[in-house]
Amino acid sequence: MHAAELTSAVLAELRRPRRYPAVSVLLPTHRSEPENTQDPVRLRNLVAEAKARLQADEAVSRADRLDVVEQLDRALAEVDLVHAEDGLAIFAAPGEHQVWSLPRSVPARVVVSDTFLTRNLVSAYLSGEPYWVLTVSADRAALFSGSGPKLVPHDGGFPVDQVGPDWDVERKERIGNVPSTFTDEETRRFLRSADTALAAVLESDARPLYVLGEAAAISLLDDVGTAAKRAAAQVARGGLGHASPAAVAEAVGPTVAEQGRKAVAELQERLSQAQGVKGLAAGIDEVWQNVAEGRAAVVAVEEDYWQPVRVTDNHLVPTEDGGPDVREDMVDEIVERALDTGAQVQFVPSGELASRGRIAAVLRY
Repeated sequence: MHAAELTSAVLAELRRPRRYPAVSVLLPTHRSEPENTQDPVRLRNLVAEAKARLQADEAVSRADRLDVVEQLDRALAEVDLVHAEDGLAIFAAPGEHQVWSLPRSVPARVVVSDTFLTRNLVSAYLSGEPYWVLTVSADRAALFSGSGPKLVPHDGGFPVDQVGPDWDVERKERIGNVPSTFTDEETRRFLRSADTALAAVLESDARPLYVLGEAAAISLLDDVGTAAKRAAAQVARGGLGHASPAAVAEAVGPTVAEQGRKAVAELQERLSQAQGVKGLAAGIDEVWQNVAEGRAAVVAVEEDYWQPVRVTDNHLVPTEDGGPDVREDMVDEIVERALDTGAQVQFVPSGELASRGRIAAVLRY
């Protein structure tokens, strides 16, 4: 399965506890040669490691071990590394298995627990939060549905075209002008229709909106309607009226990335404000305590943060040692618990939370 199939309901189902052992195998994969030639070997090695850990785990019954080993083999047979993206997650537990291909890299890991390691799927889901892209020109308004770097045309009421295929010729013959001047009432009516269609889409599926087009087109669209004014960003960029999804994705990509950086900056400001009123938890132990109590409103985590811990006197003590009492997926547990209690989770680039122990939370009270 692919990240595009992730929904909040799917993530909730993946987060639920399983009968021990629930095995998670994560592998960073590669889209092209020569790096991808080693992916099959690395994957087999990780699956072999998972089987060895099951064999050595005295808490796993023989029946469950044979069951999960069979599930791992079935999952391995389903993996398609020929069309790999950037990360792979295999989940196996008694009676079930799943394979997920992700457009984001993951660390190479094997985890045996009573839940699956879902934080990388959550990160992929959040980073792939859907958005709309509207391109507007004098003769066409087209809408695209975006997730991550990919765009697909949206056909619910779009594209909206001006009059017909001969409009350019007819208009030039009539007024001796070109469509980019945006001077006649026909163009205003056309853009008003596009704005009405856009409003209907936003009403049924509210997402961040990006509007791209010639400056004059965007200005007139704002003048004749209201929906486009709700855009997260408007980009003056001509030549996209009949552009392909790939060309539109390339044009809007820097703006979407800038919005992502802006979101991180706004998060940092919110963390600082919370600290100023003593409403901030920082570090894995503080965050865990508050998340467990349902006090966290927002949890911020660095993308690659992973910390095995021991629980001592109801506190988390980081450790690099192994052992049956070590909880190696505690960051994942925090993310899962935060989502289950209605908190917002936001992943940030490595280093953004260095001064806060790599994980922090804004508290509700």
